[in-house]
Amino acid sequence: MSWAQSVTQCIQSGGMLTSVEDLVESNFLIEHADLYTSKTSGFWIGIYRNVNGQLLWQDNSALDFVNWGEGQPSGDELAFCVELSAATGNWSVLPCSSQKGFICKKPKIHSFLFTFCLVTDAKKDKASGHLNTWILLTLVLIILLGVGFMIYFLFKMKTGSGTGREVRQGSRQLEYSRALTAGDNGSDATNDKEKNEHSVV
Repeated sequence: MSWAQSVTQCIQSGGMLTSVEDLVESNFLIEHADLYTSKTSGFWIGIYRNVNGQLLWQDNSALDFVNWGEGQPSGDELAFCVELSAATGNWSVLPCSSQKGFICKKPKIHSFLFTFCLVTDAKKDKASGHLNTWILLTLVLIILLGVGFMIYFLFKMKTGSGTGREVRQGSRQLEYSRALTAGDNGSDATNDKEKNEHSVV
């Protein structure tokens, strides 16, 4: 990645391109950078040359420690960004558009976490990007199916209890109509008795 792309990636992951504040930190980075010599020649670090030619750390820390390679920093007007060599750990000034890995530094409570990021093959990145997309789509599909089933079962439970309510209301209405019918039959019987009594008299 270019230096600018590396800065963006670090910021998105909650850090910044690394600053190197002392020999201990430098040795730590050199030890870990050495593991990647077969994959990249170097890593972007957070030191850069501004338009006035001044070297600054991206995180604004003091430039008290340096580990320049032989003949560095060069006076090349096109070279404004700094890489840490994966093989030697020395720093050199390069054009910011050069393609390198990068080292992010994320603040922790009392120490710093370094993240070595390496971009060596665009095809691998594209393939892993497609894999991540498929994983994400699969998870979204599973979640949607789960929500769909939950809605379906809640709907079934609600409709099922509604049918029970209708049956209970229907049976109450039937009992009420029977009671009314029985009441009507009873009043008919009373009327018949009265007629009988009147006819007897």
